[in-house]
Amino acid sequence: MILSCSGITKAFNAEPVINDISFGIEKKEKAAVIGVNGAGKSTLFKIIAGEITPESGEITIAKNIKIGYFSQNLEIDSQKSIYDELLSVFEPIIKLENEIRNLEVEMSALKGQELDNAMKKYTILSSDLEDKNAYEYKSRLKAVIKGLGFCEEESQKSIDNLSGGEKTRVALGKLLLSNPDILLLDEPTNHLDIESINWLEDFLRAYKGSVLIISHDRYFLDKIVTKIMEIENKKLFIYNGNYTYYYNKKQKDREVQLKHYISQQKEIAKQQESIQKLRSFNREKSIKRAESKEKQLKKIILEDKPENLPDSMRLALKPKFESGNDVLSVKELAKSFDGNILFKNVSFEIKKGEKIALIGPNGTGKTTIFKIILGSLSQDSGSIKLGTGVSVGYYDQEHACLDNDKTIFDEISDSFPSLTTLEIRNALAAFVFTSDDVFKSISALSGGEKGRVALAKIMLSKANFLILDEPTNHLDINSKEILESALRNYEGTCLYISHDRYFINNTANKIIELTNNGCVLYLGNYDYYTEKKQLELQTEPNIAAKQETQSKIDRKKQKQEQSEQRKRKSKIEKTENKIIECEEKIEALNNELLKEEIYTSPILSKQYFDEKTALEEALLLLYEKWEELNG
Repeated sequence: MILSCSGITKAFNAEPVINDISFGIEKKEKAAVIGVNGAGKSTLFKIIAGEITPESGEITIAKNIKIGYFSQNLEIDSQKSIYDELLSVFEPIIKLENEIRNLEVEMSALKGQELDNAMKKYTILSSDLEDKNAYEYKSRLKAVIKGLGFCEEESQKSIDNLSGGEKTRVALGKLLLSNPDILLLDEPTNHLDIESINWLEDFLRAYKGSVLIISHDRYFLDKIVTKIMEIENKKLFIYNGNYTYYYNKKQKDREVQLKHYISQQKEIAKQQESIQKLRSFNREKSIKRAESKEKQLKKIILEDKPENLPDSMRLALKPKFESGNDVLSVKELAKSFDGNILFKNVSFEIKKGEKIALIGPNGTGKTTIFKIILGSLSQDSGSIKLGTGVSVGYYDQEHACLDNDKTIFDEISDSFPSLTTLEIRNALAAFVFTSDDVFKSISALSGGEKGRVALAKIMLSKANFLILDEPTNHLDINSKEILESALRNYEGTCLYISHDRYFINNTANKIIELTNNGCVLYLGNYDYYTEKKQLELQTEPNIAAKQETQSKIDRKKQKQEQSEQRKRKSKIEKTENKIIECEEKIEALNNELLKEEIYTSPILSKQYFDEKTALEEALLLLYEKWEELNG
C-alpha cells in the first residue's frame, strides 16, 4: 500500500464535511472518489496533497512516493509557448544532456588521470541519462500535446493568449508528463472534447503509477477505475468495481437494507402489540409470558435504517404548447473568423420530439452554430429557419443568462413576474434551494449551483425547443441522472452539445458530428455512433476502391502508395533493429569502460570512449529517423 488514509475528519465553521474516513491505495491501482457536489471530495484531495490539514486522522504515504495533484480549473500563468511550458518538465534531463555534451568537449583536451576521471564521470552521467528514459521525452511531449487537442501550430501559441480552458489543459499536460507515483485528478475531463477524453482514458489505463480520480463522467469511470469510493452523508463507502458495478450494487444493497429494516420494524411492532395485549389480561401467566417476550425483544440486533439520500433536484420539463412538425432547418451554413474557415456546408433538419446531440472536437464551432440559431451571431452564408410555433429555451454553459448582481430569488422573480412568492419558492426547492439559500447572490454560487438556477429557468419557461450547451457541466452524477430522465420524458424537441458520452447514450436518438467541412448524421445513441465509426474505419478501403473503379481513376497511384507504405514499414523495422543493436553496443562499451584495465589505460579508454561517442551520435540520428518515419 502506497497511500493510507485513517480516520480523516474535516470541518468548516464547526460543521463536519467528512467524518472518520479511512481507505488505502495500492501500487498501480486506479480508483475514483464520487459523491454529490459539496460532499467533500475536493476537500479530501486537498488533505492528501497537503494543502489543508484535517481535524483528526492520519495520512501515510510510502517512502519516496511523489504525488501529483490536478485541481479543478487549475490554470498556468506563463509567457512561454505551450510547447516550451510542457518542455520545462524535462529540464533536469535537458540539463543532464548539456552537461554530458560539455564534458565531451572538455575530454577532447584532457590526458592521463584527468581524462580517466572525466571518463568515469561521463559513464555515470550517461547511465543516469538512460535510466531517465531521456531518448523518449520528445515523443512523449508530442503525444501529450496532440492528445490534449492541440495541433502543431497551436503548440507555439503563448500561454498568455490562451483561454481558461486551454490553460487548464496545459496544466493537466504538465502533470501527466511529470509522471508522479500517485496522480490525484479532480475533474480532469472538464474542458476536454470526446477525442481528448478517449486519449486520456488510454493514457491512464497504461499509466504505471496509481491514479485517484474525482469525476462525474460515468463512461470515463467505467473505462478506468477498479474501485469506487463514495462519500455520502460525510462517510466513505467502498465498492470494488467500476461505476456500473457500483451503481447496481448500491441499488441492490439499499433495497435489501430497506426491506430488512421495514420487515424488522413490522415484527417489533407486532411483538410490542402482543406484549401490551398479554399485560392487559392482568393474569400471572399472561404477565410472565409478556415479560418473556420483552426479554426476547431486547435481544434483537436492530437493523440500521438506511440513511436518507442527499437532497436532489426534481426536474419536470413540459412544453406550454406544441410546435409544428418542422422545428429547425439549417442549410449550407458557413462561418469564418479572421479569414479562417470554422465550418462550412453544414446542413441538417430537426423534427418535433427529436433529441439530438451535436458533437465534434473543440474548435469546430458547435457553440457558434447555437449562437447563429439564436440570432446573436450572423453566418457568412447559408440559412437558418425555425418552424411554426417553435419556442426556444436556451441553456448557456457560461451562464451568461444569469445576472451576477441579483439573488437567486430575484433572478427567477424578474424573469417570470407572474409567479407568486410561494410558486417561486416551490420551483427553487425542486432545485435544492430552500430557506435562506434563495437569497444567495448569483455571483457567490458554484458552477453546479448556477447550472441548477439556469435549469430552473428552462423548466419554468415551458419552451418546446431546448437548445442546451454543455448542460451536464458541473452537475454531480445524481443530478445528471435526473436531467437524463427529464429529457427522455420531455415531449418537446432538444438539441444539445455535450462531451458526456454516458449522457448522450441515455438521451440522444440522433447524433450530428460536426467537422470543418460539414456534418454527418447518425440515427442512434452514442453506442450506435461508435459502432458506425468503427465500421466506417473497417470499410473505408473498400469504399475507396469502388469509387476508383466507378470514376476510372488510374490504379497506379494506389499501388505506388501501397509500395511506399511497405517500404516505410520495412524502414521502420530496420531502424528499430539498428536502435536495439546500437543501444546494446553502447551498454557493452559502458561496461567495458568500468573495467580497471580499460579506464587505467589512456589509449584503450580513449578508443572505447570515441567509439561510444560515435555510437551515441548515431543513436540520436536513428531516433530522429524513427520519429520522422512514424510521423
